Amino acid sequence: MAKCNEHYRYCIVESYYPESTAGLHGPVHIRPVPGEDFPAHLRVECSKDLMNPKIYPVGTRFRLRVKLTDREGGGEFLYSYFGWPVEVVE
Repeated sequence: MAKCNEHYRYCIVESYYPESTAGLHGPVHIRPVPGEDFPAHLRVECSKDLMNPKIYPVGTRFRLRVKLTDREGGGEFLYSYFGWPVEVVE
């Protein structure tokens, strides 16, 4: 369920290996980098290509357009439409 007053904005995120993958899909995930407008513990739902180490090495940083949202019965996360352009940050 989307949060009504949240707007899309740009955020730098990175791919990483979580300490535990219990309840998660796949070994690589995306999170905001420290110092961004969002806490680094939030997960990011985005294009699965960004989590593919054959395309982007783990630790690659990206600039995405994201929105804070939540799921009924679950916690908050950031959402970025999978079809939007992605900028790799050096």
